[in-house]
Amino acid sequence: MWISAAEAARKPTGKVVGIIKRNWRPFCGMLNLSQIKESTRHLFTPADRRIPRIRIETRQAATLAGQRIMVAIDGWPKHSRYPNGHFVRSLGNAGDKETEQMVLLLEHDVPHQAFSQAVLSSLPKMPWAITPEDMVRREDLRHLSVCSVDPPGCTDIDDALHCRELDNGNVEVGVHIADVSHFIRPCNAMDKEAANRGTTVYLCGKRIDMVPELLSSNLCSLRSNVERLAFSCIWEMNHKAEIIKTRFTKTVINSKASLTYAEAQMRIDDTTKNDDITKSLRGLNKLAKVLKRQRIEKGALTLSSLEVRFHIDSETHDPIDLQTKELMETNSMVEEFMLLANISVAQKIYDEFPDCAMLRKHPAPPPSNYDILLKAAKSKDVEIHTDSAKALADSLDMARVDGFPYFNTLLRILATRCMMQAVYFCSGMDTDFHHYGLASAIYTHFTSPIRRYADIIVHRLLAVAIEADSTYPDLMDKQKQSALSTNLNYRHKMSQYAQRASVAFHTQLFFKSRGILNEEGFVLFVRKNAIIVLIPKFGLEGTVFFDAKHKATPKLVFDEEGPTLKVEQHTFHIFDMVKVTISLDASNIQHQKIRMSLIEPVVRTVKQPVVHNYVVEPQAKKPKLDR
Repeated sequence: MWISAAEAARKPTGKVVGIIKRNWRPFCGMLNLSQIKESTRHLFTPADRRIPRIRIETRQAATLAGQRIMVAIDGWPKHSRYPNGHFVRSLGNAGDKETEQMVLLLEHDVPHQAFSQAVLSSLPKMPWAITPEDMVRREDLRHLSVCSVDPPGCTDIDDALHCRELDNGNVEVGVHIADVSHFIRPCNAMDKEAANRGTTVYLCGKRIDMVPELLSSNLCSLRSNVERLAFSCIWEMNHKAEIIKTRFTKTVINSKASLTYAEAQMRIDDTTKNDDITKSLRGLNKLAKVLKRQRIEKGALTLSSLEVRFHIDSETHDPIDLQTKELMETNSMVEEFMLLANISVAQKIYDEFPDCAMLRKHPAPPPSNYDILLKAAKSKDVEIHTDSAKALADSLDMARVDGFPYFNTLLRILATRCMMQAVYFCSGMDTDFHHYGLASAIYTHFTSPIRRYADIIVHRLLAVAIEADSTYPDLMDKQKQSALSTNLNYRHKMSQYAQRASVAFHTQLFFKSRGILNEEGFVLFVRKNAIIVLIPKFGLEGTVFFDAKHKATPKLVFDEEGPTLKVEQHTFHIFDMVKVTISLDASNIQHQKIRMSLIEPVVRTVKQPVVHNYVVEPQAKKPKLDR
């Protein structure tokens, strides 16, 4: 039967007929003073634009003007335009860095209070040292040339590696992960707090730890030249990176070096160096290249996002410069072995506990998600296949346009936008385990227990599987595991939003002191009345609107199939290069905006854009791939 395009576009619809429970919470925002003299009734404007203004009564209005405050809703009268609420507390002056940081943490429901005394009392007493009891069921690997490779400034070092030749001609490779579960026992105050927080949140210039600093930056951090407890995944491989044997064991290690990616790369490239650490790094790098090639051949995706790093002034803590993040071979080297460890552990805990393993999946996107990617590629006469992850990966590898070297990167950025979110789940509550982006049949998180609670659960499961620890009753309850997964997914999502908000605020600070800048960018999307422009230099994305309702605006012609937008005599296509002016509009202190206007091609604009979707690396953080 033939179906028209209009019928095919129809979707199920409905309407809200009742509200079972209101999800009211205290909201952050600013007070709008009443124009009526001596009035105590004022309107409060929430920072979240989705929330309506709230009517409150207060005699402190003159004092609260210009401050960020919190207001709670009490009720919403049936015939009132606004809900009624009450003043809760002041957060500080609007625009102040500490105040704005507090707002974004509260608005994104990030637990950030100081750790309670009950949590701190769960910490080991100092000075701490490894005891004979700690060595029970542990291997002593302190003699191995173990080292860590991390971003500059990283203090929560939760992974380290080693590589050495075996007498039989094969290679032994070890991934050593901080044994956080040794310090955090089930159901104590620290465990409950870590489970609630779910993840460490990395903001620009600040880190909100999941566990107290004594653990995150000291006892559980695999720093060099100190003895540390670890959970190790050790493989015997041949030189084709084929796994001969895998074993898991609790260990004691003594890292011989804490390197940055750049330092590790310099050692690998320096032909005059042949010490044990350098030879280990070279062996790891060589095997990692093989592993990556094998993974890509299976259909793993190599996507792209623009990442830049803020350089923060040591005294004012203001951003003073932006630098595009440079990826080296050593980034990929660490990545490959972390991914392999996660896959190996996932298979082990699922084999042992098929109903209650904590796993991670990445659903395949629905076909409609790829519409913009397919149209963008077609605009440059490039064909993209999305039947499978491998088909997409192969298509992206082949996608090239003569004279446009940046095209492939832009296409991968668009492909990233098509993806679904990866999520945690309990193996007994689901049947689809596949990780689409990594082309892996099974996957979990094992390698970052300092900053992710899911990894602690995985460590506990693995410890029981290898008889290094006793069974935890709650781990064997798939209903509790499923509920925990739900909270971890929520906390991860909100931490991502908080990080983006932190980047947005610091981006505003960066442009505040620079006046107006002219930069080149690319059209990333075309809308009915706007173009979305990407500025690679700043990892910045903004929208330039053309308001068709405004009498001074020229006629707009939008072609959805292109997609293209014709404004006056110029037609905009995806991937067009444009030149824009970037400036900060601080006229609304609560909702400051980065504005862009076109220079080339010159077109009259009415509305100015709001910048969104930043990808900037805050603090010292691990790579972006789902490791």
